[in-house]
Amino acid sequence: MTISVGDKLPEATLLRMGAEGPESVELSTLTKGKKTVIFGLPGAYTGTCTTSHVPSFINAKDDLAAKGVDEIICVSVNDPFVMGAWGESTGASNAGIQMLGDPSAAFIKAIGLDFTAPPAGLYDRSQRFALFAEDGEVKVLNLEDNPGVCDISGGASMVEQI
Repeated sequence: MTISVGDKLPEATLLRMGAEGPESVELSTLTKGKKTVIFGLPGAYTGTCTTSHVPSFINAKDDLAAKGVDEIICVSVNDPFVMGAWGESTGASNAGIQMLGDPSAAFIKAIGLDFTAPPAGLYDRSQRFALFAEDGEVKVLNLEDNPGVCDISGGASMVEQI
């Protein structure tokens, strides 16, 4: 079942690159008592994800902060090494966006936003989405119909809806 507005985010352990290497982070810890934007995408270093989706949140970061957003998190079904390198190469890490890996797709499956596209070599990947949550409760959910499009799931759209 797909997560909906009004639902609580599920418990999830995601991975990020820390100073000593990969480290686990509990999503509930990142969202507890905070206003959080989470955006998910099919894969690090893929076309639309790199040229449109991540830059849209880098560009919207200040406007989201002005609306009270405490944390912006990018989640992808990739390992933390890839997410760390991609965060550096896109400038997302420098902008303060958390780049978190969901290597087993456990979180993405728990919120019902996984897909598989064998012709593109994508298995158990994340649909393209963005959500806004307050204290872990989903207040806004924007889900793209096509993984190659970043329109309603982009940063500017989220700024307008909060």
